[in-house]
Amino acid sequence: MKLLHISDLHIGKRVNEFSMIEDQKYILRQILTIADQQQADGVMIAGDIYDKPVPSAEAVQVFDWFLTELADRGKKVYAVSGNHDSAERIAFGAQLMRGRGVYVSPVYRGETAKYTLTDAYGEMNIYLLPFIKPAVVRHALEGLTDTDADFTQEEVLSDAAEKEKSSKVLPRSCYETEKSSKVSLESCYETEKLLKVLSESCYETEKPSKVSPESYYDAVKIAIERMNVDTSKRNILIAHQFVTGAGRCDSEEVSVGGLDNVESEVFDAFDYVALGHIHSPQFIKRETLRYCGTPLKYSFSEADQEKSVTVVEFAEKGNIQLSTVPLVPLRDMRRIRGTYLEVTARTFYQEFNKEDYVQVTLTDEEDIPDGLQKLRIIYPNLMRLEYDNSRTKQSHMIERAEDIEQKSEQELFAEFYELQNNQPMNAEQAAFVAQLIAACKEQDK
Repeated sequence: MKLLHISDLHIGKRVNEFSMIEDQKYILRQILTIADQQQADGVMIAGDIYDKPVPSAEAVQVFDWFLTELADRGKKVYAVSGNHDSAERIAFGAQLMRGRGVYVSPVYRGETAKYTLTDAYGEMNIYLLPFIKPAVVRHALEGLTDTDADFTQEEVLSDAAEKEKSSKVLPRSCYETEKSSKVSLESCYETEKLLKVLSESCYETEKPSKVSPESYYDAVKIAIERMNVDTSKRNILIAHQFVTGAGRCDSEEVSVGGLDNVESEVFDAFDYVALGHIHSPQFIKRETLRYCGTPLKYSFSEADQEKSVTVVEFAEKGNIQLSTVPLVPLRDMRRIRGTYLEVTARTFYQEFNKEDYVQVTLTDEEDIPDGLQKLRIIYPNLMRLEYDNSRTKQSHMIERAEDIEQKSEQELFAEFYELQNNQPMNAEQAAFVAQLIAACKEQDK
């Protein structure tokens, strides 16, 4: 069984106000070609299909075209919603799409969708877990608990009614017994009380206990526990969460304080975990707990990365072969640096595609008038222009308290001036400051 692992398509995304839709169509065509060349049985999409919960009509059309192309090729699709997606919108039409071999995660309501495949090595289970938060799992479990509690209560009340009927016969039964065996009515009354207590105790025992996840780790752990994974079989999980230890980049959403962290151990029951959410390709602790990364670069912090599709080949349990196929974008994302004269020289830019998305950092001491517009004549897809010179640099130095106390006012002011202006005072300025400090001291006397 061979499956492709992709994630974080972010269809409809704009980077620095540039639409990426043309680039996304191009890279999705390339993924279709790879699926054909690799003779893949299916494609796993680990969330963030769209860039927004309410995607544009064009973005929806692009994904619809991609799914149709995969279905027409006979490739199964297993997809989950991510934190950028609307779980409800992704799940729309899920039952209809199953008929074409496209399986998407439903909205999480306490159960995770599971699909079983069979090959020469037996059964293999694929679980589709959408992006979940503690509140989502809490709400789902509360709904299940309320339903279960109502059902249990009806059962118990019915059972109690039957017991009450039989208990009403007890006094007469006991009276008949009393004539022959001298049993008192008081003991019969005690028996009836005991039955009532037992009935109440039974009801309390049958009430389900409520579980309330407080963290992302708790939420994912509970969701996985409810899957009842059979570890004797091959199991795959497709999920969209942040696993502790993964490296981030600038194009990702970050939760303050690492609140969305999930420990890797929670996924131990699975032979392969196809993860989405992190844009850089990497694995966590074991190669089969893997982020495939985005198919395109969405920030300049990713400029040096090579994007790829992960190919996962499953044999018998415990035997998984991993490989990657590089993706070549329509336009690359690159950073260039130098003076204005350097970056506009033909010898500088003739070696790469001028249509690439670029960030230019100029090292000129003075700003170039209309620099952005002038540079776009050569680099039409210039996304960002920055300057790096003595005026823009900032050095941050923390002095120890005792060192500061040993310096004179003149020295402290000189350091402050250099910190603010990124250059030292000249002789005339130093003389003026010395004169000013002396005058202030004289007044203090």
